[in-house]
Amino acid sequence: MSRAGAGSTPAQTLAQKLVARAAGLDRATPGTVVTCKVDLAMSHDSSGPRRVAPLLRELGAKVWDPERFVVVTDHFVPAADAEAEAIVRFTRDWVREQRLPHLIDNEGICHVVLPERGYVLPGQFIVGGDSHSPTGGAFGAYMFGIGATEMAGVLATGEIWLRVPQTIRIQWDGTLADGVCAKDIMLFLCARLGLGGGRYEAIEYAGTAVTALSMQERMTLTNMSAELGAQTGLVAPDATTLQWLEQAGVPAATLAQIDIEHWRSDADAPLLQTHRFDAAALAPQVAAPHSPANGAPVSDAQGQPIDLAYLGACTGAKLDDLRMAARILRGRKVAPGVSLQLAPASLRDQQQAEREGTLAALVDAGAQLLPNACNACAGYGPTRFAAGTRAIASTARNFAGRMGDAGSAVWLASPMTVAASAVTGRITDPRTLL
Repeated sequence: MSRAGAGSTPAQTLAQKLVARAAGLDRATPGTVVTCKVDLAMSHDSSGPRRVAPLLRELGAKVWDPERFVVVTDHFVPAADAEAEAIVRFTRDWVREQRLPHLIDNEGICHVVLPERGYVLPGQFIVGGDSHSPTGGAFGAYMFGIGATEMAGVLATGEIWLRVPQTIRIQWDGTLADGVCAKDIMLFLCARLGLGGGRYEAIEYAGTAVTALSMQERMTLTNMSAELGAQTGLVAPDATTLQWLEQAGVPAATLAQIDIEHWRSDADAPLLQTHRFDAAALAPQVAAPHSPANGAPVSDAQGQPIDLAYLGACTGAKLDDLRMAARILRGRKVAPGVSLQLAPASLRDQQQAEREGTLAALVDAGAQLLPNACNACAGYGPTRFAAGTRAIASTARNFAGRMGDAGSAVWLASPMTVAASAVTGRITDPRTLL
């Protein structure tokens, strides 16, 4: 008899369990609207104080719990002009005036620094003021992006309403080949399912290829769930999750209270869709301008000349990403006429890369080191791409004009493919240089 039989509790997906906990319910039924208590809220300098402060002032409200609100400066730092300087200054001043204890200032991209500081835990319900907030789902937390008006409501009340999502399971069986990584999985999915394939539901990634991934690779999967149009992306927590959180400084007593066996989908839980893929059959992917949905095997773009390679963004410049790029670049040089720009996603990741020699391998190859910030990925600062630029980037999006002039062309790829292309001056299959 299934769990939904007489006298038993109906089976639930991980997403349902997470929402039910936040809503104070025994179970959450897809399609119903519930009110959830927020464990943590996150905003950055672009979406945060400058947007929500006027709304809170108009409401006559203050942050419901200063301990549960984290502000990160990552979009307008370092300030490239007077406008950016004013935005960053307002962010810092407002955080100080509100006596908010959690400001991560100019130390990396919000989606990377939040989990690396131990803020994101399995079972939590978290909102973020950025579309790539589903990154936190890699840890078995329900995390999604909201706009400034919704954020103001959360900050005033500590609650938000939610339509309980259905779950789409994407299962990758087998083992990824050497030279293929999480970014290739997501570019493949963007092409196969389309940018609306997530249907603003919850996507759960599963299968042996997913459980074999490191935490930062899982973060790439859940991060780019936004590109699929999902509300959130999830990976069930396991021993790998707990080990990573322990290294991030989460107290042992806190980790001991996390029941990772509970935070997973029941075997017979109802699913909206199931997609199964063979990980071993996946080749490195490249998405042509101007959409992540233009993904195809690297062989389709092989030989396209490039003059700029960009290793950056929350989805392509974490420590694991830098290590992958270093495998290609170590002992090699960037091709003449090609600029390799390197923007590590967090200061801590950069410092670890420096200690272990990964950073030296990248810089010795000719990489230009940029600040730990969003930089060109979000179209901010002096690194914006000029008209006519042909770039390959480890970022999540390549819409026309997003990373600079609309006359630039950006191909998306994994850190290894970006590095290989920087070496040859043309889009190149990284497996040929491993």
